[in-house]
Amino acid sequence: MVPVPQPVDEPPLPAALDRALEQFLDHLRFERDRSPHTVRAYEGDLRSLLRHAARLGVTEPSGLDLAVLRSWLARLRTGGAARTSLARRGSTARVFTAWTARTGLAPVDAGLALASPKGHRPLPDVLRPDEAVRLVEQTDGEDPAELRDRAVLELLYATGVRVGELCGLDLDDVDTARGVLRVLGKGRRERTVPYGRPAQQALERWLTTGRPAWATCRSGAALLLGVRGGRIDPRTVRTVVHVRLRAVPGAPDLGPHGLRHSAATHLLEGGADLRSVQELLGHATLATTQIYTHVSVERLRTSYERAHPRA
Repeated sequence: MVPVPQPVDEPPLPAALDRALEQFLDHLRFERDRSPHTVRAYEGDLRSLLRHAARLGVTEPSGLDLAVLRSWLARLRTGGAARTSLARRGSTARVFTAWTARTGLAPVDAGLALASPKGHRPLPDVLRPDEAVRLVEQTDGEDPAELRDRAVLELLYATGVRVGELCGLDLDDVDTARGVLRVLGKGRRERTVPYGRPAQQALERWLTTGRPAWATCRSGAALLLGVRGGRIDPRTVRTVVHVRLRAVPGAPDLGPHGLRHSAATHLLEGGADLRSVQELLGHATLATTQIYTHVSVERLRTSYERAHPRA
């Protein structure tokens, strides 16, 4: 493993703390199968914690007691960290101390008693249903780029999949007979996601006309391709969504995750139950899905205030 360079003004971590950190990151990578982005986020937070602990004289994971954890969060708060940032870092610390206790590196889990602020979770921006229709229906050409972009937009909105999940789809992940995708989500959890007739039609046009025009030896089994024939990149998908949304009058500037939010919100507004939406999105807990009920309530309130004479 290549060591992470230390900042110039920071001394190296004590050996035992550095070793524990690397073991924990390997645990995330190889046992929990976390994404590189998630691993980097954990590493940044934990290096901050362990440097703070080292400044207090802690040299072993067993020295990470409640006082150290609290003083770290207090220092971050004094430095102007937002509540959402403090909440995330407190969660990171609890995951790490639970792991150190479970692996015998610490006698107790000090994080069990650690309280951190609950971050305020802003409601996500979403498209109106008519804006979503305009977004996907503006792509109606016959060249491969138009066909690919139509398939991308239809699938994102029809299924609510994450951009990484969309880019990872292979040809055999599509069951056109049943109208479902096999999606590999976070933690390598597999789920089956249905899609509708417009997405089916967009897929068929892409597979019969668009993909063969771009396919090369680099394409492999990838469902969606870039212009050079390789698997489509998440950055390309984000560009497609941003560019296409600019052509929709009044629509907010959203990325692919905004289409995921929109799909979930429109499902709930259309009568879908929360548990079904949880399964569709691949959320590990129902609490994560519940934010979309808040979006729907906010929309209801806005409509009420505009329309009711006694609002």
